[in-house]
Amino acid sequence: MRLDWERIIAATRQAHASADAPLCAYLYDLKALAHHAAHLREGLPKHCDFFYAIKANSDLPLLATLAPRVDGFEASSGGEIAWLQQHFPHVPVIFSGPGKLDAELELALHHGATVHVESLHELERLAALARESGQSASILLRVNPPLAELATTSLVMGGKPTQFGIAIEHLPMCLERLRQEPALVLRGFHFHLLSHQLDVDKHLQLLSAYLRQARQWCAEYGLRIEHINVGGGIGVNYREPQQQFDWPRFSKGLANLLAEEWKAGDGRDVPRLRFELGRFVSAFCGYYATEVLDIKQADERAFAVVRGGTHHFRTPYAQGHSHPFRVLPVEEWHRPYSRPAIRSRPVTVAGQLCTPKDVLASEVPVDQLRVGDLLLFPYAGAYAWHISHHDFLRHPHPQHIYLSEEKQV
Repeated sequence: MRLDWERIIAATRQAHASADAPLCAYLYDLKALAHHAAHLREGLPKHCDFFYAIKANSDLPLLATLAPRVDGFEASSGGEIAWLQQHFPHVPVIFSGPGKLDAELELALHHGATVHVESLHELERLAALARESGQSASILLRVNPPLAELATTSLVMGGKPTQFGIAIEHLPMCLERLRQEPALVLRGFHFHLLSHQLDVDKHLQLLSAYLRQARQWCAEYGLRIEHINVGGGIGVNYREPQQQFDWPRFSKGLANLLAEEWKAGDGRDVPRLRFELGRFVSAFCGYYATEVLDIKQADERAFAVVRGGTHHFRTPYAQGHSHPFRVLPVEEWHRPYSRPAIRSRPVTVAGQLCTPKDVLASEVPVDQLRVGDLLLFPYAGAYAWHISHHDFLRHPHPQHIYLSEEKQV
């Protein structure tokens, strides 16, 4: 996705000019988000569904932008279901995640959400709640099978014993229990074994393994299913921003993979593939802007202390990388004291927290950086503000600016 730097820089400078304190803000390009979501939707073969995982970013302006461009939303808590029910009552919802409360399962039943069941115990609880309420529920079983095609990424959630999904040895018991529960309708299987995948070929191999495994289970247990949820899992390349996941090539490979499935099916129905993408949808539309408060030099190192930090923008620490940024020079300086600056040397960008872990970028070469200049961090639209420990030290929250087609909203 191409970043509209000119649009974002102009909005950042406008926010800085109107601020009554050092700037700290998130900016979201809703126009770019709409374009990107449409691009993803158009690239998927017809036999696929496109859901957005709102855990990545559940801000209302983003969801309103995405609602007409996706097939539904994925929620991972009762709070997220309630948020969607309040604002998008007619958009289909799927409910995923471990440790679901009875109250959350009841809310999912009431809302008509498809529930991704994580264990035999959860299955039994959902069945009891459905019987008590007189309601039925569509479910997918999230299964954690060992697969040789599972590549290693920076975040692996399956293919080995974990807290996620149904262990392969418990699948027969879950299926037998389902035969006794007419209120629970098995629609398919959910696989989500890894995240942060950047390799197109490896991801296609993994999806092929999902299809093969589901086909094997259907034959072994006499099942007919409608969906295979393949999760999200596609990553954002923060370290080499010019080398992002090649969606057009992936789309072409996926179409070929599904065509082969149809040929091999011998007339059997091929389940729809359901994607629940989060990071790969919204990360590109968000930016974190911050003002340099101080510049320190210690031995051979230079540090820029900025307004905010990881309590606002936790992505760099959570992902373990040095986040890319741009320097926006601010020429005006009307202070009765000197203006610290560094030139032609690497700088480490740190925040305001009382911990050495509050680092956004490490040893990044800059031509010039001064107190009062602005730093603009891209790829901040997913798992950024929403996973941060906002109230640590009680610093003020950043401003949130949403850029529509023509103006801020």
